[in-house]
Amino acid sequence: MGFFDLFKKKKEEPTVAAEANSEEITTNVAEGDVATQSEEVASVEEIEAERKELEAGLEKTKEGFFGKLKRAIAGRTTVDADVLDDLEEVLITSDVGVDTTVKIIERIEQRVARDKYMNTEELHSILRDEIAELMEESHRSTKDFGIEVKEGMPYVLMVVGVNGAGKTTTIGKLAAQLTKAGRKVYIGAADTFRAAAIDQLGVWAERAGATMVRQEMGSDPASVAYDTLRSAVANGADVVLIDTAGRLHNKVGLMKELTKIRNVMSKVIPDAPHEVMLVLDGSTGQNAFEQAKHFTEATQVTSLTITKLDGTAKGGVVIGISDKFHIPVRYIGIGEGIDQLKMFDRKEFVRAMFGNAK
Repeated sequence: MGFFDLFKKKKEEPTVAAEANSEEITTNVAEGDVATQSEEVASVEEIEAERKELEAGLEKTKEGFFGKLKRAIAGRTTVDADVLDDLEEVLITSDVGVDTTVKIIERIEQRVARDKYMNTEELHSILRDEIAELMEESHRSTKDFGIEVKEGMPYVLMVVGVNGAGKTTTIGKLAAQLTKAGRKVYIGAADTFRAAAIDQLGVWAERAGATMVRQEMGSDPASVAYDTLRSAVANGADVVLIDTAGRLHNKVGLMKELTKIRNVMSKVIPDAPHEVMLVLDGSTGQNAFEQAKHFTEATQVTSLTITKLDGTAKGGVVIGISDKFHIPVRYIGIGEGIDQLKMFDRKEFVRAMFGNAK
């Protein structure tokens, strides 16, 4: 279940009055068939448009990765030890990460040993299959996103990440998408250490039609979070998005700060926050791994959003981080537009990366 599935209204089923005659029933059914067919066509077109947008957003990563791979296997005919060594270098330099790269190489070695002979033309499809399977396994140990929201209590999402990762923009885009879907959204400006962060969040809240709760710069972040939840509950909000300071001053300080915010929120809503989302800048490559390491040690991160993938060739970081931390990637950012924060689908991600490799 996706995040927005929690807030979708059920469609009312069409009913036919018991006293309706057979001619009216036939007409209604025929019209219903036409409407259904139109919806199906629209759905197919929307899916195709989404795929093209995702492919465009990952174009630099795809070109960079396959460019390196093509140069590595140029003139080779079989997948041997030398090809695997070169493939390992391609994966590592594409920011997939050392540990994940080793896993992928080991899987391909097993296939080579099993199949005895494998040519380099097959390498693309083999890589696609192994990466897709690895990403699926990475998510098996995690809980699904489907959750149970208590009546009259908003869904609380705390957003963490370093300054510059796209945290504020992500919150703004989420708020805009949710309000567009008819949800009542509150935003807590708990990054009180930067006036610019509060102001920027205020602009996004206004654009999104969301309500923002703020205090003066330097105020206690936990106090902002507390006030936001109290106001959200009192006013029947559906979703609360809590921004936090993006400082990696030190792990102990970060841990204390985030723990205090969590504890204060739980006084208003016992099981809040329902989700802690870590926002990472995909263009930073290996540095994103370090950020993920620090934040997962400081607090219980339950989902990831990886931003700025459209402007970088380092999209392989999505594969590595997903595998290493076993935390589901919920969203990826593939552009500046509000609608370019996309729900992450690992199958569609791999398809966009590899296309119809054979």
